[in-house]
Amino acid sequence: MNGPSTFPQRDGAALFQAICQGCHQANAQGAVGAAAYPALARNIKLASAAYPVYTVLQGRKGMPPLANYLSAAQIASVVNYVRTHFGNDYADRVSPQMVKTAR
Repeated sequence: MNGPSTFPQRDGAALFQAICQGCHQANAQGAVGAAAYPALARNIKLASAAYPVYTVLQGRKGMPPLANYLSAAQIASVVNYVRTHFGNDYADRVSPQMVKTAR
């Protein structure tokens, strides 16, 4: 199953801007206010590619699950973007197939 797509963006940066930065901030530094949004910048938890894939699919704490709103290719794209930007340098790429398997 590839999963539905509610968002038109396909590029990781565009998906981050449309979906993630509202909570995690444009610089991925996270925020504390009505809720706590963890920093994605320089985040050691992103070293394991499976961690952000499962988090995007299933949600975590205050983050809603996005499995019903993004295709496998979109999830792979945004996870790869976050894992290679904001001071993160994790070279192993997430594939759409990996996301499909995790679904």
